[in-house]
Amino acid sequence: MPSLEIRAGTIKLAIFDVDGVMTDASLLFTESGAEIKIFNALDGHGLKLLKAGGVYLAIISGRTSDAVDKRAHDLGFDFIFQGVSDKLLVLQALRDKLGLPADDIAYMGDDVMDIPVLRRVGLALSVPNAPAIVREQAHYVTQAQGGHGAVREACELILMAQGKLDDLLAPYFS
Repeated sequence: MPSLEIRAGTIKLAIFDVDGVMTDASLLFTESGAEIKIFNALDGHGLKLLKAGGVYLAIISGRTSDAVDKRAHDLGFDFIFQGVSDKLLVLQALRDKLGLPADDIAYMGDDVMDIPVLRRVGLALSVPNAPAIVREQAHYVTQAQGGHGAVREACELILMAQGKLDDLLAPYFS
């Protein structure tokens, strides 16, 4: 079985679930019914670094939210799929579109509907607040909780394995 570093070193597409991964899984609604999502700025910068490192970014979410669409566009996501009931179909469509083998794809999820995708990618990632049955499918479970730096941790893991992290951070130290 390949090591975590070998798995992360080949990633060309990173796919993220939203609720519980990019957020803390809380669902907030105003009195009028508008949904509010809270995203982590550190995660956002990690995603920008990952994209700058040459990795495609995608979201596959079971829910639909204007806030997710706005955040994903602000961060430069290449693909955004919301309201998805079968995430595996979207994974296959992305593989076909980009011509990527499963080993070159990372997926980060936190609930049982993510298991089919987690089991079919080269790098399966999850968060400590995911149910045990989901964490057991992951090659790596972040130290940070979903919505609190977990995405940043995953991005840095991939960039470090690819030898790109130091170069991407160098401008901040000059």
